[in-house]
Amino acid sequence: MSGFTLAANAEMLFGELPFEQRVRHLHESGFEVEIWGWTTKDLPALAATGARIGSMTGYVSGSLVDPDGADQLLRTAEESLAAAEVIDCPRLNVHGTGLDPQGLPVVPHTVVTGSDWLAAARTLERLANLGERHGRIFTLENLNTAVDHPGVPFARAEDTLALVAAVDSPHLRLNLDLYHAQIGEGNLVELCGRALPYIGEIQVADVPGRCEPGTGEIHYPRVAAALTELGFDGVVAMEAFAAGDPEDALTRFREAFTVAAP
Repeated sequence: MSGFTLAANAEMLFGELPFEQRVRHLHESGFEVEIWGWTTKDLPALAATGARIGSMTGYVSGSLVDPDGADQLLRTAEESLAAAEVIDCPRLNVHGTGLDPQGLPVVPHTVVTGSDWLAAARTLERLANLGERHGRIFTLENLNTAVDHPGVPFARAEDTLALVAAVDSPHLRLNLDLYHAQIGEGNLVELCGRALPYIGEIQVADVPGRCEPGTGEIHYPRVAAALTELGFDGVVAMEAFAAGDPEDALTRFREAFTVAAP
């Protein structure tokens, strides 16, 4: 059997339930739980669910590039670390820049210069040092700019991998989102192999539609088999909507990432 820890995102499933009930239900169903922004959550109530909350958004605002944005990102990352302590969340997720409720960049940054790359690497090094002091891991997520997040800098998996490798800290890892990578780059199995030393977790959804595995073009059982062959035994999280019944979506996700021993 595969050694993956399976997680599910509580923001995108069981939307008819109060948030704490979603978290508790996913936990009782055997999944690690992921959340997005923490500022609107009742953190003590989430802690009381007993769920393992493995990932949350690790900043409130800011960006990797301009000095004011970088300082803002670091300042709100410290606030996020305090929130992570309440729910004992090990991984805090960041992007190239802050996103609005529609997933669009608060300050679009479509042209990225060499000096922007250097500034981003410096900001991420500071972020990794902050994570080390607090015993947490920041993850840098790749996004797609064609469908969901136009105008986000350092969006491609190639970009996030280059930045994380440049910083080369165990407290800064990749959140390798295969839904976004399929839209922007494809070649997922090869990408997983190149990124493997730097992966903090993997997120999945199918394309098109951003629903559970088995609803689109990605053959996730082959991806799961490749990850097993590579020796990946970390977290695979379904950050996806349910095409129909969310219980069925969770079942399809579990089946796609259950790899039988040879």
